[in-house]
Amino acid sequence: MKKHTLVLFSLLATGTVSAQEVVSTQGDSYSNASGSIDFTLGEVVIVTGTDGNNDLTQGFHQTNWNFLGVEDFAPNYEAIIYPNPTEDVLNIRTSTFENVTYTLYDAQGKLVMQDILSAEQTPIQVSELAPGAYSLELIFEEGSKGSLSSPKRKTFKLIKQQ
Repeated sequence: MKKHTLVLFSLLATGTVSAQEVVSTQGDSYSNASGSIDFTLGEVVIVTGTDGNNDLTQGFHQTNWNFLGVEDFAPNYEAIIYPNPTEDVLNIRTSTFENVTYTLYDAQGKLVMQDILSAEQTPIQVSELAPGAYSLELIFEEGSKGSLSSPKRKTFKLIKQQ
């Protein structure tokens, strides 16, 4: 029984060997013919050594590289909606109107209205809508329909008054 427990403990212990890692926002790897170096900013310092001229600080290192891409909303996609709150007509003004779709959702997330912008300033008739809060989403399509780039989205909160 002791052998089985010892074998089971040994197998479980090897699963935690990679636990001495750090999650960091910066780091890099460099290599050339004489060697390589990896570093991660924000590591916990374990030991520091010096030879008088050079310092070497060691700590835990991240063994698995996982990248999370965050795409910035391109600044050339500008949009303004006015007046807000509105009663009859909502104006959408954009820096570009080609390949721009607008969708209007009510507070429950139900699609109320959807269309393509026809000019840099497009009026939308909202007089028939019930008073309340709405979400207006502008979708800026880039390139052709077969393009791999994802559309840019900009969302506004809209208040419809009586």
